Parts: sequence; structure tokens; C-alpha cells
Amino acid sequence: MPEGDTVHAAARRLRTALEGKELTKSDLRVPALANADLVSTSEEDTLVGHLGPDVLGPDWDPQEVLSRMRSRGDRGIGEVLLDQRVLAGPGNVYKSEICFLRGIHPSTPVDRVPDLEGLIRLTKRLMEANREGGNQVTTGDTRPGRRHWVYGRAGQPCRRCRTPIRRAEHPGYGGDRVTSWCPTCQPESTAGGGFLGPADG
Repeated sequence: MPEGDTVHAAARRLRTALEGKELTKSDLRVPALANADLVSTSEEDTLVGHLGPDVLGPDWDPQEVLSRMRSRGDRGIGEVLLDQRVLAGPGNVYKSEICFLRGIHPSTPVDRVPDLEGLIRLTKRLMEANREGGNQVTTGDTRPGRRHWVYGRAGQPCRRCRTPIRRAEHPGYGGDRVTSWCPTCQPESTAGGGFLGPADG
């Protein structure tokens, strides 16, 4: 599942290529969808109405996101950042990077996260900064291998403290949902537990 900024970048490219033109041919990679009716704009809410405010969309409402987060106070912040019913857009990359930048262990229950408003602002700021390219650069360094603080860096030294980065699969989502964190910069002693499965180095 792509991150929200990647989806927005793809939509922008499609709009540039197709706006004002008639689409006469397409190639669907899923044959079962070849004869499916497309949903009209007026009925889109039946498919996406349950989603939270889109971080990069016109419906962005940080107060609504804050309210939805607080209603899930006993759940881990990493899990809540992935919950598209709370806010639409963040995926594994942003979940891991936001928790690192805030110094919060991903298992920390929402009601124990200091300054939720600041965390929401950071989420918006990071995703807006990556909106055009969709490369998810969170360090400010665009060189290959330097774009992330913790995501995709399991076993490598933390860029801040040199402790090896840890990684764990997210239960319930299969192997494609992972969390990365620094056990020193994001101590588990502040967490409530339950979100992360067995970690690997």
C-alpha cells in the first residue's frame, strides 16, 4: 500500500496527462476488474466515507484527527498512525519516522503521548514536504541511503546515538507492515506494549 504522498504524486501526473482528454483505451492488470462499473463521483463517499481527514487533502482537519486519536487512547501510537479511519495517508515509513522524530516508542499508548497536536503537525509537515516527489525524505538528505532516520535501516546504527535500529512486523497486517525504531532514542519503558511483535536486529 503506497503512502499518501505517493498517491497524490501519481494522481497529479495522471491529471497532467489526462485532463481535458478522452480516455479511449486502458490496460487493467486485474482481469476481474475489467468489466466492473466505475463508481461515480457522487457515490465516492460509499467507498471512502469512513476514512479520516486526508493529510494532503482539502478535508484536512487537525482537530478532527486529534479527536479521533484521543478516542483510541489505549492503542499504540504506531498502530493509530496507520489507521486510515483516524487520518488518511501515513503508512509504514511515516509511522516509523514520526515516532523517531518525536522520541516516542511506537507502542506508547496514545493517551501517554505528550503533545499529540505537535505530532499531528509534524505528520502534516513531513508529508507536505514530500508531496511533489513522493520519495519520503525525512532527514533532509536526499542522497540514497540517507533519506530516513530508522525506516528500512534494521541493524544499522542510529544516526543520532549509534544504537542498532530494531524492526518488527505489525501483527494483523502480515509481513508488509513493519515498524522500525531506535531502542535508545525511543525507550520502550515509555510504551504500554502490545503493538509490536518479535523484533529482529
